[in-house]
Amino acid sequence: MVGIYSKIKDSWESLTGSASEFPLENRLFNSACVIALVAFAYHVPFNYFVGLPLSALVALVLLLIQAACYYLSRFKGKVVTSIIIMGLSVYALFGLNYYYNSGIQGPTLLLFALSFFLIIAIAPGWQYRWWFLLNLAIVGAILISEYYHPDLVHQTYNTRFDRFADISSSYFVVIVLIYYGTAFLVKSYRKERNSAEQKAEELEKINAEKNKLFTIISHDIRAPLSSIQNYLELLSEDYLEEEERLELSKELLSSTRRTQEMLMNILSWSKTQLDGASVNLDPVELHSTLQSTIDLCKSVAHKKGIQIIYHISDDITILADKDMLQLIVRNLINNAIKFTRLNGRIEVKVLAEAGECKITIKDNGIGINPERQRDLFSLKAKSTYGTGQEKGIGLGLVLCKEFTEIQNGKIWFESSTDTGTSFFVSFPLVENHVLMAVS
Repeated sequence: MVGIYSKIKDSWESLTGSASEFPLENRLFNSACVIALVAFAYHVPFNYFVGLPLSALVALVLLLIQAACYYLSRFKGKVVTSIIIMGLSVYALFGLNYYYNSGIQGPTLLLFALSFFLIIAIAPGWQYRWWFLLNLAIVGAILISEYYHPDLVHQTYNTRFDRFADISSSYFVVIVLIYYGTAFLVKSYRKERNSAEQKAEELEKINAEKNKLFTIISHDIRAPLSSIQNYLELLSEDYLEEEERLELSKELLSSTRRTQEMLMNILSWSKTQLDGASVNLDPVELHSTLQSTIDLCKSVAHKKGIQIIYHISDDITILADKDMLQLIVRNLINNAIKFTRLNGRIEVKVLAEAGECKITIKDNGIGINPERQRDLFSLKAKSTYGTGQEKGIGLGLVLCKEFTEIQNGKIWFESSTDTGTSFFVSFPLVENHVLMAVS
């Protein structure tokens, strides 16, 4: 059943045009053309067999005109021209059909109403008034002419059954077309509305990210650069004692490192937003990769008297992007250092089981406020000062999440206020990946 529905949907899209090729107005017109072609194709033989050869001829002419309009719109893209040609020809031929097919006693007024509905459904907004006035003018003129000159109208029904069959069948055709036409219009507009809402949400997200980036550049980067400038100005003074110079040099080095970390995160995040993240998944030997990363973080931890302990087996190899992995672990360890008190402890553990490798970075710091936990991996998270008044920019954990997930990994955390926080990152082991590929 699903396969049949899919084939019908594909066939309909082939007839009316895909959303990637045509705007909504074109697709609506093409759909109306297909519906009208079916209706006229029905009326040609029906009118002929009930004894209305001229009505059958009118329906045949309308069928040919409709086919031409469909061709101009679907394959030439001239939808406005097609609407005008179709509307004028339909009104003219229905007007002629009115006089031949029993006037007000026949079904032509129903067809006028249907044609107006179809035209309004597919015409540009600026044409609505003109089609409305034209329809009223034509219908009003032929009704008045019949009222004062009834001899102009030919009574073409030979039997009561012919009239009954013609009007009843016309009614059912009209009501079915209105039903399916309205359903299609509503569905199309809802689809367009949902698409527009989705694009609006994406645009809002992009604007939020842009504003976040501007805030970072204008404040969070300017502040540490100003601090570095102040340190350099003080170091250039002659009255400083050697001990003071040494202390200032340490502060300058620390501020420079934090600023460099900020810049690296900003550049990495900006690149993923502008160009998309480019990931190169390769077997990564975990011990040497993490050891070099942890060694870089030790100098920062040493300043706060924080001890970093790690337990990493020599025989664990995961499938990951080495640069991204190091950035993730570096950010998580630096984040732990930031929120761990003086003389605290950070533990890095690696556990391989069930085809997965879980990296745990646990600290005994101040923990994460429950109110902040929900938005921790998003740009909504506000940057906060660490235990040593370290200032972050709120991008580190966002990058960790994006870079982990793009490598087919998972990241999560557990935290208790004043007790500490544990971040977990898991990646597939190389052996598991190989087995999956072979199977």
